Amino acid sequence: MCVDRAQNGGVGSSDVVEFCSFTKAIEHLGDRWSLLVVREIGVFGPQGFNTLARGLPGRISTSVLTERVRRLESLGVITHDDGETRSSRYRLTAAGEALLPIIMGLRGWAAAWIPDDPAMLERDPDIVLAWLVARVDRTAQPHPRAIIEIWSGRREEFRAWLILEAGTEPYGCRHDPLLEQQRYVLVRLGPEVLLALARGQRAWTAAVADGSVRVTGDPALTRDLAGWFSPAPAQASHRIDTTQAMT
Repeated sequence: MCVDRAQNGGVGSSDVVEFCSFTKAIEHLGDRWSLLVVREIGVFGPQGFNTLARGLPGRISTSVLTERVRRLESLGVITHDDGETRSSRYRLTAAGEALLPIIMGLRGWAAAWIPDDPAMLERDPDIVLAWLVARVDRTAQPHPRAIIEIWSGRREEFRAWLILEAGTEPYGCRHDPLLEQQRYVLVRLGPEVLLALARGQRAWTAAVADGSVRVTGDPALTRDLAGWFSPAPAQASHRIDTTQAMT
């Protein structure tokens, strides 16, 4: 409920209207998933429920996603094709299209001003792994394949494996793929460094050179490791599909 503060604090009626509108937007859209749903549809186009669930970063239950899309439909932000069929797709309405630039602006602000939270390694490890895969330079992968084993955290809370091989799409897993042991490279690094590398805010070359990343394994592999990753940030619009990044 919006209260007219003009009686107590001298706030004018126009201020109250703006406050009420802001409060209304936060009440309806101020959760983790609603804005992500709008962003996903706005950036990647109309899509069905299952595609939407796979594309959203992190893990969202079917029940939560169902509740969010129904809420957005009731607000007139998204709509879906007629008929409750598996092929029906959600798309933005005019209201949703008007909201999209605001969401993208919020993303830019967060990237510039809010540091990454190391707790993501425990809360959303699949997202971090997908970011790491997205940073791989597809034109500079090793042959034969190499397996990068990553340990991060004070007690190695985050462990993951990247499998890189020339001519194939890189992928990651949260469990040891049990491949050729002589082709393993062990990487140890702190959570903050890992997030910076995954987001493209630091270059692997510099992190290895200054000791932020400790690498052990076959000298030929450890020497080449930094070159397997792109020095440029991953594209901001890249879809983080954790089902494709992991096995």
